[in-house]
Amino acid sequence: MPDRIAKMEAQTDAGSAAAALYFGDVMHARLKPMGHRFNYRVMSLLLDLDRLDEANRLTPLFGVNRAALYSFRESDHGPRDGTSLSAYAHRCAAEHGIDLAGGRVLLLSYPRLLGYTFNPLSAYFCHTKDGTLALTIYEVRNTFGDIHAYVLPVRPGEHSDAGIRQAQDKLFYVSPFIEMKMRYHFRVSPPGQTVKLRILETDAEGPLLAATFNGKRRALTTAALLKSFCALPMVTLKIMAAIHWEALRLWIKGARLVPRPAPAQKYRLGEPAQQ
Repeated sequence: MPDRIAKMEAQTDAGSAAAALYFGDVMHARLKPMGHRFNYRVMSLLLDLDRLDEANRLTPLFGVNRAALYSFRESDHGPRDGTSLSAYAHRCAAEHGIDLAGGRVLLLSYPRLLGYTFNPLSAYFCHTKDGTLALTIYEVRNTFGDIHAYVLPVRPGEHSDAGIRQAQDKLFYVSPFIEMKMRYHFRVSPPGQTVKLRILETDAEGPLLAATFNGKRRALTTAALLKSFCALPMVTLKIMAAIHWEALRLWIKGARLVPRPAPAQKYRLGEPAQQ
């Protein structure tokens, strides 16, 4: 059963494409101390990081490491210096004793639109040569320009009918209304004809925030990008605007501001520990 689930995405059309689009809804629900919920429509981009040249040629409206209506730049992710993101994922895997040679590395993120993007969360799906999903990288950003990667090997027992379940202590400041002493619970159905991501953030007393993305795959074509541009105009700017608007609404409701910690600190559900 675990092997079947882990290899499922490699047996779909999405698994064989150099790039694909996923249209769906993002939902955030604050559960305490006050209720707060919102959702919005988005378009995400899935790229095979070893086939960026192919993706670059799919349509004139999409470019890799160049200007276009929609675009993707390697310098937006990973080390953010423009170097190969595939090599970066391989290095992350090697640090955990995982060999990705001959396997595929897929990245799900928001593309640039007219040169602008903001990715609160990007997800790497890293496969070994036999198609097994062996490593996930959850790349998180905040609005201060900081970035942090949670690199999580996929362990035996983390597979279920509902997807892959992983957990990680919070180590990176994101929301100014949420304490650092939190734990993330990830549940992921890797990209196929659909993709599903859920993050449940908990403190020592239980759930505090739930965030989800459910998307349906479409081929990356000129027609699909034109449709997205008309249906979701300036969506990347709206994502950043929505983050600040919802923060304002939370503040009006009485949410308490949490100071941004020093970057050298890591936090767990107990006491903070130095790096």
